Amino acid sequence: MRNWVKNENVQMAAVALATAVGAQFKINPFREDYFRIGLGVSIFLFLLMIMPHLSYIKTGILTGLASFAFQSADLIHHVHTVSLLESMRDNLGAGLYYVVFAYGLSRLKHRFHGIPPLLLGGIITGLDFSSNLVELFVRGVLSGSNIFYMREWLYLFVVGGLRSYFVIGLYNSFAVRQIRLLHAEQEKRMEQMLSVNSGLYGEVFYLKKAMDTIEGITANSYELYRDLRERDMNEYSQRTLGIAQQIHEVKKDSQRILAGLLKLYDNEKTVNMSLSEVLNFAGKANRKYSEMLHKQVKFEIEQQYEGESPYYIPLLTVLNNLLANAVEAIEQEGLIQVRVFEQGSEVHFVVTDSGKGIPEAKRGVIFEPGYTTKFDEVGIAATGIGLSHVRDIVQSLEGRILVESAPGGQGTTFSVMIPGVNLMKEADADDTFDRNRG
Repeated sequence: MRNWVKNENVQMAAVALATAVGAQFKINPFREDYFRIGLGVSIFLFLLMIMPHLSYIKTGILTGLASFAFQSADLIHHVHTVSLLESMRDNLGAGLYYVVFAYGLSRLKHRFHGIPPLLLGGIITGLDFSSNLVELFVRGVLSGSNIFYMREWLYLFVVGGLRSYFVIGLYNSFAVRQIRLLHAEQEKRMEQMLSVNSGLYGEVFYLKKAMDTIEGITANSYELYRDLRERDMNEYSQRTLGIAQQIHEVKKDSQRILAGLLKLYDNEKTVNMSLSEVLNFAGKANRKYSEMLHKQVKFEIEQQYEGESPYYIPLLTVLNNLLANAVEAIEQEGLIQVRVFEQGSEVHFVVTDSGKGIPEAKRGVIFEPGYTTKFDEVGIAATGIGLSHVRDIVQSLEGRILVESAPGGQGTTFSVMIPGVNLMKEADADDTFDRNRG
């Protein structure tokens, strides 16, 4: 807590010092040389607007003291016949200006963003003018001079307006930049979140599918146990029963893993995402992937259909896989085209690459479980999402996927067709996983 207070005190002192130094760069609009307008007010206003956590009144008092000290010393330095007392008398009003101005700003500090800029500029101009009047009044009382010059008052008002609107414009530019940086950071986090959710979706999808398979194996093993026992093959029947029990334990472990994954993966379709956003995220992620592989790949996205879907994670999983495969199919440089359009009652997602293509003899097996063309340097197959799972995800939305040679014979085209009514409608939380069970 002490460090926090200390930091605020240091910041307030820095504001006071910057304002006092800035005030030394000044103009003298009046006949009287002792009344000056400098950059200090603009610096003071801008710093307070970007540092609303500070105590404005305390900062105003510190700034007033600093300005009073600096201007008094400056007057004595330049006018050697002026005494210390006269210098302090002539600059007391300048110090009070910052106190009054800071007090007025303190009434607005939590509403800077809620007030339209033009109105805010007018209000601050009024505060500036009022603070200048206080300074003039104090100077007039202490020096006995006349302060009622309408031309000078009008000049003060115009200068205050120009200064206020200039600072507000600068502040808004600063705020816009901060908003853009924040937006960029939020977009980066969104990409990371979508990437994680896409991976979790795939794991949940595969695990649920595996659990169905395990359940079927368990049932078959138990049926085999009963058949063997009825035939008095007790030794084999007990071994079969042991296998069934072990498989059942694997299923329970899988259920525990699934429960943990479901806590991380938001399986409730409470929000939608537009197809353009899905395409943007998938394209950006795979541009980075192509750069990581040191490949020069150009992406072209043609979108003729737009809509919002609660199934953006399955769509992103499918598109990410197809685009990643397309990037890997390209040797060093090439083109990947993505088209989205509506034809009849279906939404089509077509991914075409200019890579090495898939031989016609292998097109019938690329969607088989376990099929892969990706091996590492020691011959171990890749463990990423396969086209069989891409097909299953598409089928979970009652869609279909086809592969053919790209136009011209070079490269490959994958076409995903999903009924629009299934893609865009809300559904039960587990519907996308359960549609193809049977």
